[in-house]
Amino acid sequence: MYDSLIRFIREYFGTTEFIPLHAPVFAGKEREYVNATLESTFVSSVGAFVDQFENRMALFTGSERAVATVNGTAALHMALLLADVRPGDLVVTQPLTFVATCNAIAYCGAEPVFVDVDLHTMGLSPHALESWLSQNAYRDVDGRCRAKVNDKIIKACLPMHTFGHPVELDTLIECCARWGLTLVEDAAESLGSLYKGRHTGTFGALGTLSFNGNKVITTGGGGMILTNAQIGARAKHLTTTAKLSHAYEFRHDEVGYNYRLPNLNAALGCAQLEQLDHFIAVKRQLAAFYERELDGSGLVFFKEPPECRSNYWLNAVICEGAQQRDELLKATNAQNVMTRPIWALMNKLPAYAACLKGDLSNAEWLEARVVNLPSSVVPSAIV
Repeated sequence: MYDSLIRFIREYFGTTEFIPLHAPVFAGKEREYVNATLESTFVSSVGAFVDQFENRMALFTGSERAVATVNGTAALHMALLLADVRPGDLVVTQPLTFVATCNAIAYCGAEPVFVDVDLHTMGLSPHALESWLSQNAYRDVDGRCRAKVNDKIIKACLPMHTFGHPVELDTLIECCARWGLTLVEDAAESLGSLYKGRHTGTFGALGTLSFNGNKVITTGGGGMILTNAQIGARAKHLTTTAKLSHAYEFRHDEVGYNYRLPNLNAALGCAQLEQLDHFIAVKRQLAAFYERELDGSGLVFFKEPPECRSNYWLNAVICEGAQQRDELLKATNAQNVMTRPIWALMNKLPAYAACLKGDLSNAEWLEARVVNLPSSVVPSAIV
């Protein structure tokens, strides 16, 4: 039943060997820039490539400031701290996400609240958020949003742009404003994705990116905080161990975090960023090929939401149900074509099973049906 799809994937990637879900491509000046760091001896947390990477990423995304971090989870942890998330607080997020989203909340001593996703974005639904808040929250005399069940402060809203598809940001922003919630975007998967012409990660008070080895571009490990100039300066200070500037003395004015991105990694990122526009064009071309190939197959290709440009980080199909999902996973992986189901819902994990949640029907429906297909960039692809 899936022979045609497997054959298409093998022909597109041009190999009879194992095909991964998403592999990095080093087709630019990666070796040149990395070698430059070795020759300079500045391979750790200080070096010219860190500044270049931050400045170029700010320019690419349209963010006032970009602050590089050692990984995406560190960026998200710091973003939540800068959003004033503190121990005992609640943060509304989606159950359909990678575990790092919830782990970053937990690092702050806070707890996630799970609200359903939209079927057309696979990301946090502003309508489900409004419904849950109307039934389960109130604003106190100081304007703070609190949960009725335990009176805990609901400090922030943390959507994740699933597989690079932007959530419905306009309505979400309006909802957060009504309830006094700080919007922090987990844009780890959506580098290069646009919502109504504007880059994801730049709508909230803060946004975060990831440059893990499986992302659109990679620094090996790495992340980025996107924010305004004032918060960005504070983010830079805290992520560099809160060290005060001095020619030779070591002085730190508060608890800081060693979340700095090494210059070696930033060099790799600069070379990758130079190819990002091409990478996204190739990925969007592959998405169009998948959509055409799957037409009439019984598998529904997941397309970008209206008024959005998705990077199609991971291409996804919607199966008829769990049985077809499992058949597809078994057939493709048996042929060394890597496919994966979507994540188990966060509210089903032991660490987060006791957290507050709303009706999660859409997330449960998607969990039983979504399969990711190989989505790597082919260096020789012509757009």
